[in-house]
Amino acid sequence: MNRDTGFPRADAESDFLRARRRQVLSRLANWLRREPDDVNIMLPFHEVVDALGWVSERRIGLRVIQLSSIVGSVDRGRDFDRRFRPTSGRVRERWERLALAARRGENIPPIEVYRIGGLHFIIDGHHRVSVAHAMGLDSIDAQVTEVRTKLDPAGIRYRGDLIVKDYRRLFLERVPLTGQARASVIVSDPWDYAELGEHVEAWGFRLMQDEGTFLDRQTIAARWFAEEYEPVVRMLHQADLIGTRTEAEAYMWVAGERYRLIRTHRWDDEVIETLRTQR
Repeated sequence: MNRDTGFPRADAESDFLRARRRQVLSRLANWLRREPDDVNIMLPFHEVVDALGWVSERRIGLRVIQLSSIVGSVDRGRDFDRRFRPTSGRVRERWERLALAARRGENIPPIEVYRIGGLHFIIDGHHRVSVAHAMGLDSIDAQVTEVRTKLDPAGIRYRGDLIVKDYRRLFLERVPLTGQARASVIVSDPWDYAELGEHVEAWGFRLMQDEGTFLDRQTIAARWFAEEYEPVVRMLHQADLIGTRTEAEAYMWVAGERYRLIRTHRWDDEVIETLRTQR
């Protein structure tokens, strides 16, 4: 906030107008830079949970949290932008009342949030967070409920990132990798997860035909990673065929090219050399 002029009510009104002006200027700057539409929108809590897969939740009580870790909302995403600047005059009366109390030295009551990993989503307290940002604070008291999900929220910045997380969650339900194997198989394009899932299921079907027995998804996932994926990735590194892709993306590329060029599911030096010359 700007310095105190000695008229708290007028200062609180100026604080709100300043926050609104910054929100409008930020929106204009995003438009001029042609940034994605979701760059300045709060992350919707329920969409994040759906994408990551809900496991459980527990209340952990009062904590001090960083304002920068608050990235989304349960149900009030329209009234404030990603940095909790007001998006309209609809919230002005309550906002100015809280700003006035803050300027008079009153403490901001704790807000209520959900925590997923290192991210927080507001249940109650949007106006308080907005005023705290305007005051230049770094942290705020919060009653925290921790939510555990199947996937880690790391890497989520914007709403569009949820698509990749959602497809990855579905892939891991089809191909239930664990441990290091789970962490190793990463692609950038969400649709690649769908294609890779089909590829692994087809590999598993051929394996069951060869061995004449039924194998569950966990067994197929583990054997695909150990018997197919890891050996191929090692060969790709040795042949310098990874490039700028992730290992999983390189695997998908050569697996597709191998069958297109040679009509085989085997891997040997001849296959690798043919793929190298066609690169």
